Amino acid sequence: MSAHDPNESILHARVFGQNAPPSAAVGVSGATGDGHAAAVLEKVTMAFLAEQRRARRWRIFFRLAMLALVVLVISAGFMDKSYNRGCLNECTALVQLNGEIALDADASAENITSALKDAFAAKHVQGIILEINSPGGSPVQAGQIYDEIKRLREENPHTPLYVVIGEMAASGGYYVAAAADEIFVDKASLVGSIGVIMMNFGFTEALHKLGIEQRTMTAGDNKAFMDPFSPVNEKQKEHVQKLLNSIHQQFITAVRNGRGERLHETPEMFSGLIWNGDEAVALGLADGLGSVNSVARDIIGVENIYDFTYRPNFSERLARQLGAAFAGEAVAKLGSSVLKWK
Repeated sequence: MSAHDPNESILHARVFGQNAPPSAAVGVSGATGDGHAAAVLEKVTMAFLAEQRRARRWRIFFRLAMLALVVLVISAGFMDKSYNRGCLNECTALVQLNGEIALDADASAENITSALKDAFAAKHVQGIILEINSPGGSPVQAGQIYDEIKRLREENPHTPLYVVIGEMAASGGYYVAAAADEIFVDKASLVGSIGVIMMNFGFTEALHKLGIEQRTMTAGDNKAFMDPFSPVNEKQKEHVQKLLNSIHQQFITAVRNGRGERLHETPEMFSGLIWNGDEAVALGLADGLGSVNSVARDIIGVENIYDFTYRPNFSERLARQLGAAFAGEAVAKLGSSVLKWK
């Protein structure tokens, strides 16, 4: 095309959104075909530009979202572990023990004792309430919490610690409760289960019927200890029973030391049975009926309740979830045939 070609003017006008000169629209040879091509080119160009704008907006959005996530994780890492470390005025400190007492649980010995230490160290705390809603768990973790409560009470004789049992304080949950100065329950709370259990199954008959052969190999006569795919070994069974009896006796001793003369022992008290709140009070397993609010108001005398309970922050929850996902993937890849230390 020449510099003065009217078709070029039409193409330029259509592509760049300008109005074509009136004289260029009519009376020019080939204008109709060139005009159609220009229209197609214009549509393609505009679609391309729109797509570029959308892609740019999405890139900006994802970059901002990633930046926000990074800032959130970093800030959460610098935040405290989400439990409070003091109260500005006189207050009743609250620590909640919820769920299974286990090493990696929220109700681990580390988490509960850390919160209790902070509560005892706080300047204006007049008394501490440990609220328990737990079916029990690890004897080791429960014993560590019990011992730490005893130690903290000796170091802080003027700061009482009361346990309030909500739905349940059974087994290890009651083990912890027995360390308190006093225990309060609801009339329908479930209390007790002072015993120890080790669950095991046997599949020898099932293997025989299915024609499956047991081929476990060990170095050490008792390495396949209580193997569910082998017949019961009476010597090993006797050994396990001694272990359970020993741990049970530790539990009984802790309850007796914690409750003292308030305990009205019966032949069934340490058999693993549970009782409701009213029965627990009658047996001396608890001191009376009460809630967190009533104990703060009527026993401690300070209704202002300040929560010291440990709660994992965002970064800790994220790390725990990522760790669990990674561990699950690793176990799936390794399979069950790997030789392991037990």
